Amino acid sequence: MAKVVFSFDDKSAKKLKNKKNILGGKGANLGEMGSLGLPVPPGFTITTDVCDLFYKNKKKLPKKVIKNIESELRNIEKKTKKKFGDLKNPLLVSVRSGARISMPGMMDTILNLGLNDKTVEALKRKTTNGRFAKDSYRRFIQMYSNVVLNVEGYLFEELIDNYKLTKGVLLDTDLDESDWDGLITNFKELVKKEKKINFPQDVKEQLLGAINAVFLSWDSQRAKTYRKLNQIPDHWGTAVNIQAMVFGNMGNDCSTGVAFTRNPSTGENSFFGEYLINAQGEDVVAGTRTPQYITKKAKQDAGSNDPSMEEAMPKVYKELAKVFLKLEKHYKDMQDIEFTVESNKLWMLQTRSGKRTAKAAIKIAVDMVKEKLISKKEAIQRIDPNTLDTLLHPTLDDKVKKEVIASGLPASPGAASGKVVFTADEAEKLNGMMQDTILVRLETSPEDIHGMHAAKGILTARGGMTSHAAVVARGMGRPCVSGSSEITIDYESKQFKAGEEIIKEGDIITIDGGSGKIMKGLVPTVQPEISGYFSTIMKWADEFRKLKVRTNAETETDSKTAREFGAEGIGLCRTEHMFFDEERILSVRQMILSRSKEDRDSALEKLLPHQKDDFKKIFNIMSGLPVTVRLLDPPLHEFLPKTDKDIDEVARSLNLAAKEVKDRIAELHEENPMLGHRGCRLGISFPEIYEMQCEAIFKALIELKKSKSKSAFVEIMIPLVSTDTELKILRELVNRTAKKIETENKIKLEYMVGTMIELPRAALQAKSISKYADFFSFGTNDLTQTTLGISRDDSGKFLNDYIDNKIFDVDPFVSIDQSGVGELVELASTRGRKVNKKLKLGICGEHGGDPKSIEFCSKTGLDYVSCSPFRVPVARLSAAQAELRK
Repeated sequence: MAKVVFSFDDKSAKKLKNKKNILGGKGANLGEMGSLGLPVPPGFTITTDVCDLFYKNKKKLPKKVIKNIESELRNIEKKTKKKFGDLKNPLLVSVRSGARISMPGMMDTILNLGLNDKTVEALKRKTTNGRFAKDSYRRFIQMYSNVVLNVEGYLFEELIDNYKLTKGVLLDTDLDESDWDGLITNFKELVKKEKKINFPQDVKEQLLGAINAVFLSWDSQRAKTYRKLNQIPDHWGTAVNIQAMVFGNMGNDCSTGVAFTRNPSTGENSFFGEYLINAQGEDVVAGTRTPQYITKKAKQDAGSNDPSMEEAMPKVYKELAKVFLKLEKHYKDMQDIEFTVESNKLWMLQTRSGKRTAKAAIKIAVDMVKEKLISKKEAIQRIDPNTLDTLLHPTLDDKVKKEVIASGLPASPGAASGKVVFTADEAEKLNGMMQDTILVRLETSPEDIHGMHAAKGILTARGGMTSHAAVVARGMGRPCVSGSSEITIDYESKQFKAGEEIIKEGDIITIDGGSGKIMKGLVPTVQPEISGYFSTIMKWADEFRKLKVRTNAETETDSKTAREFGAEGIGLCRTEHMFFDEERILSVRQMILSRSKEDRDSALEKLLPHQKDDFKKIFNIMSGLPVTVRLLDPPLHEFLPKTDKDIDEVARSLNLAAKEVKDRIAELHEENPMLGHRGCRLGISFPEIYEMQCEAIFKALIELKKSKSKSAFVEIMIPLVSTDTELKILRELVNRTAKKIETENKIKLEYMVGTMIELPRAALQAKSISKYADFFSFGTNDLTQTTLGISRDDSGKFLNDYIDNKIFDVDPFVSIDQSGVGELVELASTRGRKVNKKLKLGICGEHGGDPKSIEFCSKTGLDYVSCSPFRVPVARLSAAQAELRK
């Protein structure tokens, strides 16, 4: 068996490759702090390999590992001149977890291990401090019983609170030795009552019980949830650190604290932290006592009267300040540090790269480049692209209390409050009256687009992270919580139920699209501030990335927003979204329900000027950049009238009886519209639709040229192609229309024709299809649906089960399925470029804004990714990181 237990000062640990993967972050850093000459209490690390052995060995430690642990324990005894379980000078240890990536608060810790009814008396004699010894023992019983024996922690807190109440005191520090003696007896009785066993007195049994508990906590529900949210693999496991105890609770010359070398909220270059005199580590983080500030400045800024550490322990504070600087210089990152002061001597218990807000991450990275601590490349790789979302959208005010009534999927970031409305029309109406609304729907459809735009936020009971509501909301920059199965919507009585809570139309709710939480009432939000630091990081990212970043946009507002965020063109302009405007929907319905070509042409004639004007605006905003216009794609049923009022209106416009219109709607009904009469199939059946759209595109270009206005370079995209013949026929249609417009205006048009690869057959037939294509754009939303045979709108019901059962690592609609869908993308790219060396390749599904998918696109050799406007900065940073990782 390879070595699996390493002391903190073990020279052989230096030879380990990927030290953090084996020793965990905490173990590796404790060893490194020791080698820097910092005061670290002696100890050892049980490696992450043992975690794997533990689970394979029916959740038991192998005997050989136990022998190694006993041997290392003897080394600590030599270094400290104390003995484990000794009745003269007992050694006490802490047992802590340590995964390779910090998972704050997710796994278990036990302090003061080695105390029992006898060693506590020895500790009292040795330190001549009975209160401290008994306080330490009660803490140990409390922690061990909770972590190892699974006795609820609040039961112990209740006993302490009741005791303090009886004695008439407020703080734990007001209790003396005899008080703790009484509570120790009560604690042991509680264990006996709850678990039918005596509290363990054998110190070796205590140690093995604690180590087992830490390994078991890797598989706890909270740790699993944290890993799922942060995409940390389950097989990594945790290490366990055993360390000699140092005591911050021996008196007023002792303390314990947690500090950051810079402010983790703002990024300001000043020490930030808290400490407590006469306390142990968990007191600072548990909130049982109010901690004091470390620096005098922080104390003054907060208006606190309690002395800062700088004032109360000036000598130790100076030493600590030097350690902060040394660690930051060594790790070249902001550090999160835990320390204890025992009898005015400083001990370092942990250092790790500190968690920080996106705002702080950007400021710290830029400042560290200016300070010549790190390079631009390192600065770019320091920032998690996904966190940029929080800088671009309003967020909830952390200082305000919130009443959470339900939760769903965090589909589109940002927070919003408003009156509940159940229809798009009502949202639009109230918006016209300057009232904020949250549109609540079972699920949204393209017909709701005006209401989604008018509402401040969107909440749906169905649909996943890439449902219609999620995709559109992200594009608009609207906060959205989708697929909240915890709410039941009743359209008839205009209310929804969340648990026992009934929310009626007009009631105010708040949604947080970043966490998926739904709250009752109005929760104040904080507006985003885009700093100069943000612009600097984006500028640096652009210097390194090769992958272009475009946006998915079809409105003036979205196009402007995306361009401001640095988009290099439009990768997907969905023309159907332009049809849902009140003025146009009637003409669209006339076109669909017409029985003759003449009627259809008449309706198309009315639509053409609208489409042309839309294109002119977008082409002008995107001047000098490419714009990929997708011709009509969705199933026609999405545009059909549903209410009697709308049916009557269409019937009148077509001089038909309402019954005839209803019959025609029934004729057009499809069992599976997503695989029905849509995309290029519409262009084959009704070429006049695509002709009108091409005419609108080309006339827009001509008018901009004539008025000497700047324009974009147009790429016309044919959707849902599965054969080369479909593309050949429709490319000819585009060219024919262009020729006609060129002849009429005596102006040469420049454009490209390509296709969206969104069907497995199209990917497999890329070689023949590429003969008629100037570009391929991978529509990975539909390609994922058609490859996996999973409907993205219905997958929310079972995808979590698939992730829990490790069938998928991550939702394939959020991050591209690299081994399935990804293989089709790679194959189509290779086959397409074999025939057409100049074939331009891009991706325009939701995956275009996902960092992992962007890295895949970069490796595959795509030319660009396209994403919603508010994801453009995320994609720019991700593309730079992907290039630097190559």
